[in-house]
Amino acid sequence: MKLILRKYTKWSVRFLLMFGSTVAFAQNSSSFTRQDTLRGSITPERVWWDLEHYDLQMQVNLQDNTMQGVNHISYKVLEPRQVMQIDLQPPMQITEVVQNGTKLKVRQDGNAWFVTLQKKQEQGAQETVEVHYGGKPQVSINPPWSGGVTWQKDANGKPFIATSVQGDGASLFWPNKDHMYDEPDSMMIRVRVPQGLINVSNGRLRKTETHPDGTQTFHWAVTNPINNYGVNVNIANYVHFSEEYIGEKGKLDCSYYVLRYNLEKAKKQFKDVPRMLKAFEHWFGPYPFYEDGFKLVEVPYLGMEHQSSVTYGNKYQNGYLGRDLSGTGWGLKFDFIIIHESGHEWFANNITYKDIADMWIHESFTAYSENLFVEYYYGKKAGSGYVIGTRQNIMNDRPIIGFYNVNHSGSGDMYYKGANMLHTLRQLVNNDEKWRQVLRGLNKDFYHQTVTTQQIESYLSQQLQIDLKSFFDQYLRDTKVPVLEYRFAGKKLFYRWANSVQGFSIPVKVWVNQKEQWLQPVTGTWKEAKLPITIKSLTVDENFYVGEKRIK
Repeated sequence: MKLILRKYTKWSVRFLLMFGSTVAFAQNSSSFTRQDTLRGSITPERVWWDLEHYDLQMQVNLQDNTMQGVNHISYKVLEPRQVMQIDLQPPMQITEVVQNGTKLKVRQDGNAWFVTLQKKQEQGAQETVEVHYGGKPQVSINPPWSGGVTWQKDANGKPFIATSVQGDGASLFWPNKDHMYDEPDSMMIRVRVPQGLINVSNGRLRKTETHPDGTQTFHWAVTNPINNYGVNVNIANYVHFSEEYIGEKGKLDCSYYVLRYNLEKAKKQFKDVPRMLKAFEHWFGPYPFYEDGFKLVEVPYLGMEHQSSVTYGNKYQNGYLGRDLSGTGWGLKFDFIIIHESGHEWFANNITYKDIADMWIHESFTAYSENLFVEYYYGKKAGSGYVIGTRQNIMNDRPIIGFYNVNHSGSGDMYYKGANMLHTLRQLVNNDEKWRQVLRGLNKDFYHQTVTTQQIESYLSQQLQIDLKSFFDQYLRDTKVPVLEYRFAGKKLFYRWANSVQGFSIPVKVWVNQKEQWLQPVTGTWKEAKLPITIKSLTVDENFYVGEKRIK
């Protein structure tokens, strides 16, 4: 799983976390390879052209589990250069690249293919290359944690096939510009499958084409920008049902594709979809892809946040495969996969990181969305209880932010440490409506954009009018949990931050003799407060993700 912990629980991956953290601490920036750089950086062969549109055509062959086709890549020339990088991972192969009818010279360097263009690339010109490809794509040995294609059979013995490639890259099964910084403005996905099967991909189904041999091609159109790992192919003997949700931008088409024998279960379980939409539109603003609709698609693995084609495999039960990640009981009030993976439509698909080192932007906000869902339906105390309960999953093994420009993500703590970081930040704001407007503002001001950590940090600091540099350094770039050290004598209270980064100085709410009190501690230096009462006890408010220690 390449140290990328995407959809984890303490039950399912604690073993992997232990061994992953050992490797991570031993790793440093000098241990990365040329292939890591070619994959994870904006290379000279990527930077000069702006991706505008993919027209991806693919045939899926069940006899030998191969895929083949062509991707028409449309782009705008930003700088006049002649060598273009396209990515496709072995064992898949690019068979030829053509521009304006001319076959081009292609040089392979691992996962990167360098295409020498014959036509002079003029700045501002709109151009297209046809990339022909084929082969047997990597099989996912543990979807969705390992990338690739899953080839299974359903309970009736019919093919049940799905792609899931987060972290490992969309270039596992189709050729593309496999870096998150540049998204196409739109996309066509045309998948030809054997007779009796249905392909479901992103966007809206434009048409179904039947061929003389009985195979069918499903034409899906995406009219919004889409990140590469969000593109998916799902093939099965699906049945379909739908509903309309009346949301902030009007009618939203919600379509569901499930295995035939699970139809009645799905009609009951998928009632969480309109509940999710209502809660998340309240907190984050309108669903970001009304034009492409919303789909929930059954797959042979747990689930993934594919844009407008969210995949589902939670076995039609509440919680995470029937378990409550928070240990509070609130996690059994909703279907974890429907809520969490759909939350990514706002944080991952609408707001997308430029570099995988900043994956926390996707996972921290989306993990945090779980308790906001709970709060919306069951109250603020329930929501707080849920996110506080998820602290049992935090490892503090390595920083949440990974290494840049080498396709390396940070610790799996980006989920629930990240969620508790945001919950703590909400306490500093101490104004629930202001906090909600900031969350909505993120999705409005960064609508359909790729972003960096620095952009998100700066935005939150500016909107909240709080200097958050040391706050984010503490929770994103360090593994220590800050500790409020204190001592008291009579009516005097002495306190400071310990186990913290330099300059860490956030305020904190405490309960002195069970009465609310705000303190302004700083790192390392004792401060003194004189209170009108004799101090008998002090407890840090549990909504702050910090420790506490009485010094005697």
